[in-house]
Amino acid sequence: MEFKFSQILSTSMVLFAIIDILGSIPVVIQLRKKAGHIESEKATLVAATLMIMFLFVGESMLKVIGLDVASFAIAGSLVIFFIAMEMVLGLTIFKEEAPETISIVPLAFPLIAGAGSMTTLLSLKTEYDTQNIVVGILINMLFVYFVLKNTERLEKLFGKSGLNVMRKAFGVILLAIAIKLFRNNTGL
Repeated sequence: MEFKFSQILSTSMVLFAIIDILGSIPVVIQLRKKAGHIESEKATLVAATLMIMFLFVGESMLKVIGLDVASFAIAGSLVIFFIAMEMVLGLTIFKEEAPETISIVPLAFPLIAGAGSMTTLLSLKTEYDTQNIVVGILINMLFVYFVLKNTERLEKLFGKSGLNVMRKAFGVILLAIAIKLFRNNTGL
C-alpha cells in the first residue's frame, strides 16, 4: 500500500470539482435559512461514509446487476460531462425538488455525496489506487466541513460573481476529466 502524492492530488481535484461545494454555497445558505441551522459535522460524516462505502462495495453492487467498472466509468464520464456543461453554460439538466425541511437529505445526500460523486469514485478506481482515493475523499470532506461552517463568510468574501467564475473554471476542468475517462475506458 503506497500513497502517491500525484494520485492524491488528482483525486482530490476531481472530487473537489464534482462535489462543487463552493458552487453550492447559495443552496446551502438557502437550506440554512429554511432550517435555521445545519449540522455541519453530521452532514460531513454521512457524506464521507457514503462515499467511502460506495468506493469499496460499489463494484460488487455493479457485478450483482451484471455491469463492469469500465461500463460504469463510461456512463460516469457522460454524467460528469453533463454536470460540467451545467457548470460552464449555466444550464439546469439535472432537476431536484427543493426539500421542505433540512436533514441529512438533501445536504449530505445528494448535494455532497450525489450521483456524480459516486459515479466519479468508481471511475477514479479504474485509474488510481484505492488508498489514494480515500485520502482524496477525506481531504474533500475537511474542505466541505469548513465551507458548511463558514458559508455566509465565504459568500461575502467571493461575492456572487467570484463564485460564478470558480464554478465555470471547475466546469471546464470537469469537461476535460470526462473526456479523459471516456477515452481511457473505450480505448479511443
